[in-house]
Amino acid sequence: MKLLLTFYNPSGGMETLNRIRGKALMEAGHVVHLLYTHDGEGFSNIRGIPTFVLKDPEAVKALVLREQYDAVIVCTDIFTLERIRQSGYRGRLIYEVQGLGTLETATSTITEFTALIRQHADGLLYPQTAHLQQLMRSRFPDIPQFCFDDPLDTDNFGYSDYPPPPYPIMGWVGRIEANKNWREFIAIGERLMDFKPDLRMWMFGDATLFEAAEQEAFQHWLATSPRASRVIRHSNIPHSQMADYMSLIGDSGGFLCSTSILEGFGYAVAEAMLCRCPVLSTDSDGIRRFLVHDVTGKLYSRGDVEGAVQQGLKLMDDRSLRESIRARAAGHIKSQFSRTVYVSNFQIMLHGMMGVTPKG
Repeated sequence: MKLLLTFYNPSGGMETLNRIRGKALMEAGHVVHLLYTHDGEGFSNIRGIPTFVLKDPEAVKALVLREQYDAVIVCTDIFTLERIRQSGYRGRLIYEVQGLGTLETATSTITEFTALIRQHADGLLYPQTAHLQQLMRSRFPDIPQFCFDDPLDTDNFGYSDYPPPPYPIMGWVGRIEANKNWREFIAIGERLMDFKPDLRMWMFGDATLFEAAEQEAFQHWLATSPRASRVIRHSNIPHSQMADYMSLIGDSGGFLCSTSILEGFGYAVAEAMLCRCPVLSTDSDGIRRFLVHDVTGKLYSRGDVEGAVQQGLKLMDDRSLRESIRARAAGHIKSQFSRTVYVSNFQIMLHGMMGVTPKG
């Protein structure tokens, strides 16, 4: 089949998802194109997948009418969903939700666009995340829905053996925004330094994307904190190199700390686990599919900085537990979140959608 996958911009988890599933679906015999309405730093990660950056509605219309896609999967961007349907496209139009921030934001967003989703979407797609399942099933019981885990590139992305740094590293991945809860990461790191004086904090993200008020507060902390020198910011690291960074964090004796309020899937956590980098995380919903406390990682209650520090110390100091978590986490991701499993689920969805009469 001929497929189009769309999103706002190639950045973060959605850039990773579209790139991984695009290649996997192409290897399975499908023709896959990507469409973004804005350029982004993650564009440089894309190789071998025809990719369009089109904002003008007439250009989008020309694309979908020329290419005659069997199905178009539109993630989050309700206005692109509407424009494609109004363009005269007569194929199957699937609306995808991967993560909409906090529960309040997700609920208000879906509530605001319920009528448009009902009017234009032939099907719905989202990961196996409790808050999304409940939200979508309660609002759209009459629209076909498909719910399965996102994939990781378990064949090409994973642990690399390098000489470990001479200090432990606590890593963090995300934009400077409220939902990623960067303040709590900083608070945990500052407190952890009381026990691990040589600790370093590595923060990964796209420095061009942030919430203005949060960015202002973060810059103020950097300018005023005596421990700001311990923070190293890595912006727009090529995705192929992130496995090396996660491997280094794991081998340093440190861990990845995920402080998010809510996640749809949580690519950063899953990829760290695949690279044998142990994870300490809030229970942000999306990570429940792969992180089990003291089995494949560690959990703490959001807001409990002291509790997070104690869990972090156990993860750093209990070598037996640490190595058990590293091995089990990598094995779990490899067995449950491969591209093969995703393609199988995606093809079941496509087969099911072919029996649905398009709304166009």
